[in-house]
Amino acid sequence: MSTQKLSTQKSVVITGMGLVSPLGCDLDEVWDALQAGRSGISKIESMDCSSLPFSAGGGAKSFTGKIEDYGELDKKLARPIKKNMKVMCREIEMGVAASQRALAHSGLGDDRDPTRCGCIFGCDYILTQPDEYMAGLQNCRNEAGGQFEIGDWPVHGLPKVNPLWLLKYLPNMPNSHVSIYNDFRGPNNSITDREASMNLSILEATSIIQRGAADVMLVGATGTRLHPLRTQQTYLSDEVAPDCDPPSKMSRPFDQSSQGSALGEGAGTIMLESAEHAAARGARIWGEVLSGASVMIGKSAGDQYLSQAVATAMTKALDDQELPEQWHVHAQGMGSPKSDQAEAIALNEVLAERSAPVAAAKSFFGNLGAGSAAIELIASLLAMENGKLFPLLNLKKPIEGITWKPSTADSAAGNAVLHTSFTQQGQACSVLIGKA
Repeated sequence: MSTQKLSTQKSVVITGMGLVSPLGCDLDEVWDALQAGRSGISKIESMDCSSLPFSAGGGAKSFTGKIEDYGELDKKLARPIKKNMKVMCREIEMGVAASQRALAHSGLGDDRDPTRCGCIFGCDYILTQPDEYMAGLQNCRNEAGGQFEIGDWPVHGLPKVNPLWLLKYLPNMPNSHVSIYNDFRGPNNSITDREASMNLSILEATSIIQRGAADVMLVGATGTRLHPLRTQQTYLSDEVAPDCDPPSKMSRPFDQSSQGSALGEGAGTIMLESAEHAAARGARIWGEVLSGASVMIGKSAGDQYLSQAVATAMTKALDDQELPEQWHVHAQGMGSPKSDQAEAIALNEVLAERSAPVAAAKSFFGNLGAGSAAIELIASLLAMENGKLFPLLNLKKPIEGITWKPSTADSAAGNAVLHTSFTQQGQACSVLIGKA
């Protein structure tokens, strides 16, 4: 078991938010959907699902990839982004768009020290679109039987592949693009740890600011499960929800009838600043990073390793923290029976002597991969700003043994949120965010 916990030596605050999600790309639009209980799951239009047992998911349909989707940009910034779209796959595009939206939302202008501005970005490993290889593969088929000849690839196949192909799919490219476009020359890193990527990025960025290595850090994550190869891989390795009528009921976290995760896509970014830097420029504060902890407990720890990992991360994030009278927990809520059972046990343990409603925004849009946690955290920040939570959708008959209360539209969001994300391998990370 390995653990990490934040220091409390310097206040780090959230001054901006941006997202690309199945509920929309505008913060007000997303909040309206959450409050109305309006799901973002609908028929998948971005790929052929005829060979799959489902045809609906959480597609970010309002994100077309056009420069207008990147939010407020001046011409000198819009020009290079538009020019480099040819070397950005959709996952990277969503991450860059969410980041530019967060930067604009923060109000951080050009009067900044680029050496004191950095970026930490999380994502999944990014899979290539099959079309990238199609011409090369066809060029290596023999005339007799049409079989692919691997020996022909170096001479006849590879030259047909776009020489800039790799730049479109490297997992460090969301960070690279964001940092280059905005001239952020401070600490930069990329974290590829599936669903845990966003919260791990927040811990690292907060630590960087606390030790005085930067004043400003853009922190985001992007991911997709709607991709010809990624969708097949997820279906073969994870519990995935089949179609249901209506599609809005596909994602059912912590419900006995749940059959797996609905699949989707999305990205989210927040702006972190030292409290002193934010105050000096008169920035609006949306939240404060109060604490955080990560833990890795692998399968060698026994059958309950995942519950132990989640409970330990949550407990360590809450250690020595004076919680407000009202607060809430934002669970991962995958909608996968195995994952939900493990998380429910951890929540029972952590909330045994505490009272807080439990929200799960994945009930609105499903599993977006690494991008999920970023959008979930933004949802909780919006809830605290508005003073109320959103419902945990489709929870009709909770799995047996749950002792905590799920959120409703009448639940108070309170003045803090404990958000947890984790991988099925046992990497868990929790962050405690307080209301401004």
